Amino acid sequence: MLSIESVISVKQKGNSVSCSSHIFRYLSKISTMSDEIVRINSITQLHQMFGWEKPKHPLVSVLDVANLKSMNNWVGVKMTSDLYVITLKDHDCGMLYGRSHYDFEEGVLAFYEPGQVVTQTEEINEEEQSGWMLFFHPDLLRKSALGRKIQEYSFFSYGVNEALHLSDQERRMLYDTVSKIEFEYNQNIDGHTQELIVNNIELLLNYSNRFYERQFHTRTNTHKDVVIQFETLLKAYMSSDKLVNEGIPSVAYFADQVHLSGNYLSDLLKKETGKNVKDHVNNLLIDKAKTMLLSSGDTVSEISYKLGFNYPHYFTRMFKLHTGQTPNDYRTIN
Repeated sequence: MLSIESVISVKQKGNSVSCSSHIFRYLSKISTMSDEIVRINSITQLHQMFGWEKPKHPLVSVLDVANLKSMNNWVGVKMTSDLYVITLKDHDCGMLYGRSHYDFEEGVLAFYEPGQVVTQTEEINEEEQSGWMLFFHPDLLRKSALGRKIQEYSFFSYGVNEALHLSDQERRMLYDTVSKIEFEYNQNIDGHTQELIVNNIELLLNYSNRFYERQFHTRTNTHKDVVIQFETLLKAYMSSDKLVNEGIPSVAYFADQVHLSGNYLSDLLKKETGKNVKDHVNNLLIDKAKTMLLSSGDTVSEISYKLGFNYPHYFTRMFKLHTGQTPNDYRTIN
């Protein structure tokens, strides 16, 4: 992991080396080091990295995509940050997320949480691109209600191929909200500034929740195919030796099989069936456990191991949570 300080902070006998020229020299070095990842720790470092003017607020920044040509010097470079990022691009864009490349021919809203690795794959054409990028540091939210529930906005962990496609009206609503954030930090910062900025970020996230609900609804036919595929995979896993050999399947296992992120798959299933991935897995485990308790002479410990539990007490706890009875009580009563 390469700290951005190693890229932008160089001094020579009291004379500062041009930040941008040093970046360009370093870029030629890391472009041949495909496994290297540049890390951005703060809003200030973000602005320094791309040669933008000093930020008006240390914890939040809104940037116009049309003015981001300096980002083209970083095409192909893997980057991660300690920041939350929300981007809206109104025209074509390319993005590499993990090992998958995606092109969009219409405006999309994408979300990135701290620690995600992304790579810009195409240069930004100022004449064709429009949109905005909102960056904010978790410290902005520390003392707010939003800071305590930011993890509930699961779309921050969605893949780029699961980005939110917006109607013109939705796009205008979000533009208006982001403009208010920008307006606030461009004024003289006072005791109300941070609260108003955070309130507008929360409003943007709540609008995004609503618009994702609409997107899930409009894609219901496609999603039903995913549900069928998931249910087939789950039943096949449960009836094979994988439970014994590999343990209880994770959300990531199914997400990888259907080529979606874990959060998106769970949210999709929740919308279509009322249950997320873990609910489906646990319900099938309980059904299988009931059958084994009543149709075999295996001990509770033996059944728990056959169901993929490393420790019998975990199985007993889950079984009681779902049925109100311990496995032994269930076997005795029935």
